[in-house]
Amino acid sequence: MAAMTDVHIRMAHTADLDAATRATARALLYDVFEDGMTEEDWDHALGGVHALVWEGDELIGHASVVQRQLLHAGRALRCGYVEGVGVRADRRGRGHGAAAMTALERVIRGAYDLGALCASDGAAAFYAARGWRLWQGPSAVLAPSGLHPTKEEDGAIYVLPGAVPLDLTGQLACDWRSGDVW
Repeated sequence: MAAMTDVHIRMAHTADLDAATRATARALLYDVFEDGMTEEDWDHALGGVHALVWEGDELIGHASVVQRQLLHAGRALRCGYVEGVGVRADRRGRGHGAAAMTALERVIRGAYDLGALCASDGAAAFYAARGWRLWQGPSAVLAPSGLHPTKEEDGAIYVLPGAVPLDLTGQLACDWRSGDVW
């Protein structure tokens, strides 16, 4: 892995990002995810804490953590949900994504009952190597019409356990939102 020279992480809440930085981060994620990024996905990444990876004056990476509620074992849990993790293609493999995640994991451990995310097939090993645990039980969403299974997401949800005991084989339900619920 190459050294991260002239690279720094800036942590900031969405409210503290100026319009130009938000636009640059949005453009970066649209580039990183090519056809896989939507306006709803970008909206999901807002409203929390961003880890912005800068190389000099260029934004080369982004990740954010937003608050959500998850239901598990009869409890509502305050969750730090990770969104919008991406590093510019020509800067991958140099530890930038890991640095952004380290910053977010500190926030999750200090402010939430647990962390959670929905990983793509290509990113699952990255999260598992960092100590994120694959959720083995069924997933669901608490929608306006009630609790609905989200079987299409089973096998892609990872959690970063905190102090609250978790049964990784039990049901885990997320709160409702537009677009992808996980």
